Amino acid sequence: MEYKLLNNGVKMPVLGYGVYQVDPTECERCVADAIAAGYRSIDTAQAYANESGVGNAVKKSGIKRGEFFITTKVWITNAGEKAAAKSIENSLKELKTDYVDLLLIHQPFGDYYGTYRAMEKAYRDGKVRAIGVSNFYPDRLIDIFNFCDVKPAVNQVETHVFQQQKAAHAIMEKYGVAHESWGPFADGRGDFFNNPVVKAVGEKYGKSVAQTALRFLIQSGVIVIPKSVRRERMEENFNVFDFALSPEDMAKISALDEGESKFFSHYAPSTVEWFMSIVNSQMGK
Repeated sequence: MEYKLLNNGVKMPVLGYGVYQVDPTECERCVADAIAAGYRSIDTAQAYANESGVGNAVKKSGIKRGEFFITTKVWITNAGEKAAAKSIENSLKELKTDYVDLLLIHQPFGDYYGTYRAMEKAYRDGKVRAIGVSNFYPDRLIDIFNFCDVKPAVNQVETHVFQQQKAAHAIMEKYGVAHESWGPFADGRGDFFNNPVVKAVGEKYGKSVAQTALRFLIQSGVIVIPKSVRRERMEENFNVFDFALSPEDMAKISALDEGESKFFSHYAPSTVEWFMSIVNSQMGK
């Protein structure tokens, strides 16, 4: 395994297992399979409703807690200092652990300043080893960076060969924030798994499109958390440390960058309105 040294000295695996959209009833089995395949970094979130499955699998694995790197995220309906603090305690209970290795603000909406203050307190209290954000575009990342005491260690954003986040990556590097990808396969959008460039590059190394895409991101300094519910795919995705892409092949894949989301933009008014509808619904508005 390769590691990224975060800005507070914590070592984070560059490859982990993500459980976004993993059915809560299947999560424990999936995480157990991932652990058996070699994964030690597991990424979940309050909004996924499967923290308990992650906690069960880790607990039952028989592997020491210190060998795992567990990430979870505070959801927008728990925004604000008081609500976030309560939700953090609940996440620890669901995960069956005294601490999480990385805690992120899931979305840059609602009272995320209050949420961050609660996270800073959890960090100081030893309940969190590192804190950060998710889906924070450069403007909001710079903003919160300048108005917090504990600097964000990680920013998890949509990143794949079609949306490489080159400008955002440069800002993260400038501020010492590790770049983590969600959706490293773009959920298959843009006919991802049949892309002729990635496929041709992969064939040179005897690797699949998925393995080649992950290797590209890792060599670009991006942490990845691919998801699959199939054991054989988990193993395939984990097997990316026995080869390295040449500078020429890196350049070929780099040229695929479209610079636009394959999902949605957090700058779009319609996106913000959708997130606000979730908050307002929770508050009974």
